[in-house]
Amino acid sequence: MVLDNASIHTAAIVQQRRAGWEARDLYLFFLLPYSLHLTIAETVWRHLKGGWLRPEDYRSTDELAYATNRCLAAFGKELRIRFSPFNEN
Repeated sequence: MVLDNASIHTAAIVQQRRAGWEARDLYLFFLLPYSLHLTIAETVWRHLKGGWLRPEDYRSTDELAYATNRCLAAFGKELRIRFSPFNEN
């Protein structure tokens, strides 16, 4: 299982159970901190939560799921992220 380094994933209880899991062929692999391949995903989620979703999108889990899908479908078309000051988009 590939995990990030969230505190819940590195908690003492997880570390205590790790040997038992490995005995049953379940291995934990932790991503390096600040993994470059996650940077874009983290940036997209930051924009999604910080600007693309509207307050009314949080009224219910169904509305939030719909709004999230709407935003992700529009990503790269109507919704863009400027990753560089030299990027024309």
